[in-house]
Amino acid sequence: MPADALAASLRCTNDVTDADTTPVLLLPATAVNSTDNFSWNYERALTDKGISWCTSDVPAPEHANANLADIQTRAEYVTYAIYRLAGRRISTLGHSQGGMIARWSLRFWPDTREMVDDVIGMAPSNHGTSTAHATCVTPSSPAIWQQRSGSRFNDALDSYQEAFVGISYTTIPSDFDEVIVPPGNSAPDGPGRIANLRVQDRCPARPVEHLQVGTSDPVVEGFVFDALRHNSPAHIARVDQSVCLRASCPASIRRPIRRTSPPPRQR
Repeated sequence: MPADALAASLRCTNDVTDADTTPVLLLPATAVNSTDNFSWNYERALTDKGISWCTSDVPAPEHANANLADIQTRAEYVTYAIYRLAGRRISTLGHSQGGMIARWSLRFWPDTREMVDDVIGMAPSNHGTSTAHATCVTPSSPAIWQQRSGSRFNDALDSYQEAFVGISYTTIPSDFDEVIVPPGNSAPDGPGRIANLRVQDRCPARPVEHLQVGTSDPVVEGFVFDALRHNSPAHIARVDQSVCLRASCPASIRRPIRRTSPPPRQR
């Protein structure tokens, strides 16, 4: 990848290099970019809680920026982000394709495994989805074809092993997900510390669909921040059941979120 394209793909809050807490790398879903997926929810929530964060987006053309192009190419940008932030361990937080893609970096760039603390996936496509078989795929949207259950991409992703020792994996599916079908396809397997927590494990029968899982559901948010606060995957007992009474994540404080250019190189 051209160095200037890699550099342009990563944007961070100004305090990321001096952060007191583990920085979070936000990874958006298919057909959206970081602004669409996270600017109105997790960027503000992380900032409000004093947690530094970065976003990784493939530069234009538009179909690439919306994560419809080859996921293997996108993974090079994600891997670059992990390396650039490697002065300390980071956590990744992603929705759908974004919840899965960090696993590609960890599988094929083994040295990144020492750089990642948490892999948190909100309805991640870890084992693909049966709905992709019925989706109209164009030459500009190979990412949809790659996320079919049983695809060659999935076979490669799951080869060798799916999870690695020393990393905490939290996956958060929903029984009402109409995109990742079946919802159990979200769960990875392997020797890492793994928690697969359905929204309905905390709030039975809560009707949360795919978009809500990755953007606005407070139960999901509770699991996410529990994982970020502890040296372990999220644990259901640490998320108070009162979260079930809330319809959506609390509104963030409306203030500008300052970003910097790609962060200074770690020394």
